[in-house]
Amino acid sequence: MSGTSARLTPPEGAVAPVRHPDAPAPGELLGSHYEHCFGCGGGQPHGLHLQATAGEGVSVTAEFTVKPAHQGAPGLAHGGVLATALDETLGALSWLLRVIAVTGRLETDYVLPVPVGTVLFLEAEATAVAGRKIYCRATGRTGGPEGPVAVRAEALFIEVKVDHFIDNGRPEEIQAAMSDPDQVRRARAFEVNP
Repeated sequence: MSGTSARLTPPEGAVAPVRHPDAPAPGELLGSHYEHCFGCGGGQPHGLHLQATAGEGVSVTAEFTVKPAHQGAPGLAHGGVLATALDETLGALSWLLRVIAVTGRLETDYVLPVPVGTVLFLEAEATAVAGRKIYCRATGRTGGPEGPVAVRAEALFIEVKVDHFIDNGRPEEIQAAMSDPDQVRRARAFEVNP
């Protein structure tokens, strides 16, 4: 990646990320962490409905189809939507580390235009961990998982406690998520970067 800022370079002493023993198995679909998440939730009519799958090590793959509601220029995906797809895929790495993390920094390179109707094949991997900081990178390809790179990113995620969401989220949504009678959905709402 060209022009990566120093803030995305792991510091001396950073360690390789380690997949948590309770992480989903390679090939397992991760599912949505929250129904109303714009990136992965099914409750957003114009959302990405991104589906992530656990990979080997600390990596995930995902894909989504660019719909007419995702365009910026006529017939092309909006750059912000592409950045969101990368961010959502990178956020899914938290499932494999079994931490709650939020995006601290995301640097995106747009390499090729992505037309409406394109399936974007995404892959993300954690590259280093330093304390609460998780360094990672992702690519989005067109034409298949081995196709040309259309967009790529490097990111820094920060591990947080659930209080981050409780203290800063809109009270109505926080209360609704915490009151969900489905214990699994209630726990998952705060597990990854919403």
